[in-house]
Amino acid sequence: MTPLHTGDRLDQYRIEGVVARSGMASIFRATDLRTGGQVAIKIPHPEMEADPALFDRFRREGEIGEKMDHPGVMRVFADSGRSRIYMVMEWVEGRLLRQVLSEQGKLPPERAIHIAIAICDALDYIHRNGVVHRDLKPENIMVDAEDHIKLIDFGIAGKEGARRLTFAKLSQVMGTPDYISPEQVQGKRGDGRSDIYALGVMLYEMLTGKTPFSGPNPFAVMNDRLLNHPVPPHEVNPAISPELQEVIYRALERDPRNRYSTANEFAWDLEHLDQVGVADRVELTDWKRRRKEPWFKKVLFYVAMALIPVVIFGLLLLVARR
Repeated sequence: MTPLHTGDRLDQYRIEGVVARSGMASIFRATDLRTGGQVAIKIPHPEMEADPALFDRFRREGEIGEKMDHPGVMRVFADSGRSRIYMVMEWVEGRLLRQVLSEQGKLPPERAIHIAIAICDALDYIHRNGVVHRDLKPENIMVDAEDHIKLIDFGIAGKEGARRLTFAKLSQVMGTPDYISPEQVQGKRGDGRSDIYALGVMLYEMLTGKTPFSGPNPFAVMNDRLLNHPVPPHEVNPAISPELQEVIYRALERDPRNRYSTANEFAWDLEHLDQVGVADRVELTDWKRRRKEPWFKKVLFYVAMALIPVVIFGLLLLVARR
């Protein structure tokens, strides 16, 4: 396909410029010449169109978006008479939540709670409509000047009843290492509670300025959430109340059965913190124990985590030679 440039026309749209590029597609700002309104156009890269699995995923993203109708979810416009494959989405003014966090480090509790409740409302809507986002992270949340939000990028979203698609790249298979749920780390497909876990990670990050799990590589980050508990949020930011910390812990439960079962439950607790009972959690006692551990044990742990990809590569090389 011929690449598009500013001023080019694509059917009834005039290209105004490129907004973003990813490994799978480019997004352009464009003007709809029929209405004069602004839209965003997502065009898959040629190699994506040549891959049946990736192309099927792109088409599914469009189908999901066309059925969504909620102020907190980016709309996708259907049109059967297009000259090539692309997706037309509403143009959203604002910034990515990632940009907000990069500039401010962390947010005041009131603002973080307000944004989290708005995200819960959007999640509740998509979950009730049989859709799981599966890649919820600050890069996929738009925030406007009044802190209204929009969920964007349903590129690896799951649709209830649809067959499962797999990809070669880790981030495309499972989500993003910092926000992926424990069940997804273990190779399970996940459901709405996986999105709730990711929002728990984001709330922790909005309040403390950092994600709850860390490591020298993606494998170590994912493994950390299976083996350890994060630093208690209140330890990082004393402005976090025990009740708000309890809500975060409920969202970050390793076993999805112990997590909030719906985004609506998550939002209710955030809206009624004075009614949240604070549990005597193992996460707190575990943190106190870990804080007393000799420093060399911690160093050995992270060295071991750093060696995981080296060992995996070595095994793959050995198998290939045989």
